[in-house]
Amino acid sequence: MLIAGLVLAAIGALVHVSIFVLESVLWRSERARRIFGTTAEEAGVTAALALNQGFYNLFLAVEVVAGIVLVAAGACTIGYTAVLIGTGSMVAAGTVLIVSDRSKARPALVQAVPPLLSVVLIVIGLLAS
Repeated sequence: MLIAGLVLAAIGALVHVSIFVLESVLWRSERARRIFGTTAEEAGVTAALALNQGFYNLFLAVEVVAGIVLVAAGACTIGYTAVLIGTGSMVAAGTVLIVSDRSKARPALVQAVPPLLSVVLIVIGLLAS
């Protein structure tokens, strides 16, 4: 259970790194505008906000990856704590997205489901050990 939970946490981290790239690096590109449903003008006006939001996503991914590295190095208590805080925050962010705009249900689920499954598997695995 713990290994599967860490794999799902890593998938969640990869999703959040890709969101970082879209929001902080490619925000004004045609691809990002198509994905987020913005015009070139809207992308220009919101670029600073998107840059900031993208970095929030990157920081969540870094936290999860750092936790996975700590678990692999044998520092399991702090490692699992970091993974659970990072994945829990990812789930919370996806929940806020879906509650605030039902039309964003698909991206919210992409953002939140792997980390949610990670949390469940890690908690079960820790309780069983």
